Amino acid sequence: MTQTAAFSEVPTTTLADLLGRAQVMDIGIRPLWRPVPRVAGPAFTVSCPPGDNLMLHAAVHRAAPGSVVVVESGDLHYALAGGNVCAVARRRGVAAFVADGLIRDLGEVREMAFPVFARGVIPVLGAKKAVRPLNRAVRCGGVRVESGDVVVADEEGVVAVPASRAEEVLRAAQAKLAKESEETLDDWEKAHRARIDEILAAQGFQD
Repeated sequence: MTQTAAFSEVPTTTLADLLGRAQVMDIGIRPLWRPVPRVAGPAFTVSCPPGDNLMLHAAVHRAAPGSVVVVESGDLHYALAGGNVCAVARRRGVAAFVADGLIRDLGEVREMAFPVFARGVIPVLGAKKAVRPLNRAVRCGGVRVESGDVVVADEEGVVAVPASRAEEVLRAAQAKLAKESEETLDDWEKAHRARIDEILAAQGFQD
């Protein structure tokens, strides 16, 4: 199994437990249709200034199959992409868009089942003028993402795993999931109550 395939079996909740808040995008970056499959892939990073979508449209023809296209924008007035761009991205093997911005043609995107995690939808399309380098570090949902970082997204949210830590984090995640799969609810409840009672006692709480 490839590393990407392995990460697609790891919930974002598990990764958040291991990596902490700093690698989890804010709640505005959410799936635009449900139920959305979990996606995982290396980041292909794009920066678009507000009101412009040129470099995202350029990226769909350059991103390798399996990539998650991650877009820095922050624009809440114009759409970065629509149905045709998503259809071309899907046909070329792009795994998903994760965009700090908006899209349009949501019905088409949902019908083709192309995963898009973004801030929302607006019918107004942006301009195509601003040229910026591709695959440079970007900020999306408050998280710094570099080209090649592993992006995992599901209905719980979006996590960026730094490429330098990908193997280590994957091993830790797999070990955590294996341990949890062997634990019954009774086991979890017993350990949970003991931990909570210990914290309460240390703070002087009494029933």
